[in-house]
Amino acid sequence: MNEQLANVEERLAANIARVRAKMGEAAWRVGRSPEEITLVAVSKTVPVEWVKIAYNLGVTDFGENRVQEALPKIAEFHLQRMRWHMIGHLQSNKAGKVVSAFDAVQSVDSLHLAQVLNRYAEEEGKVLPVLLQVNVSGEESKEGMTVDETPCVARQIVALPGLKVHGLMTIAPLVDDAEKVRYVFRGLRDLQERLWHEVPEGSWHDLSMGMTDDYSVAIEEGATIVRIGRAIFGERVK
Repeated sequence: MNEQLANVEERLAANIARVRAKMGEAAWRVGRSPEEITLVAVSKTVPVEWVKIAYNLGVTDFGENRVQEALPKIAEFHLQRMRWHMIGHLQSNKAGKVVSAFDAVQSVDSLHLAQVLNRYAEEEGKVLPVLLQVNVSGEESKEGMTVDETPCVARQIVALPGLKVHGLMTIAPLVDDAEKVRYVFRGLRDLQERLWHEVPEGSWHDLSMGMTDDYSVAIEEGATIVRIGRAIFGERVK
């Protein structure tokens, strides 16, 4: 390993340790086990060499926002023990490539997209794990179903044989104080409890919520998956 990559490894090791420590502290504060929470390292704009370093440091789950950027990384580095998550807005015309390359899609934000993903999954003879993206905050700039429409849409999606619904995902507004978005995470957890009763055919175990600026609060409110980019890899490199 050259000196530059050695420096990257040292920095990533420290960052990952710091993130995992904060995850553990947040979990213990509310009586949860840190083992309940999956760290997804968001590798958008990050070179594949850095992904390999993070993997060697114990990170097994990686999240990408852009299909075209992600595909070469996944083609180069996709070991059996790791999982690539699609976490960004997905256009249905790219669904086939996503089904082929990714291990899970966290950003299913409509029945139409779910149906397209299901068709490609069935063609490939696979069952694709998915999360339903919900716009809890109601921000116009955010993708996702509304809280009120989710149960009806969820009923139709859980019936699709090529998909396996594992839970819900949301993106909180950017704020200067994470406490200001606690209501978003609590709202997703409340919706999860509602779906357990109203759509029992689905598995609603996972709540993917919380990013670099707010993941501690998200964990306190029940997150089982956090999506961390900047706190691991630093500011975006391009």
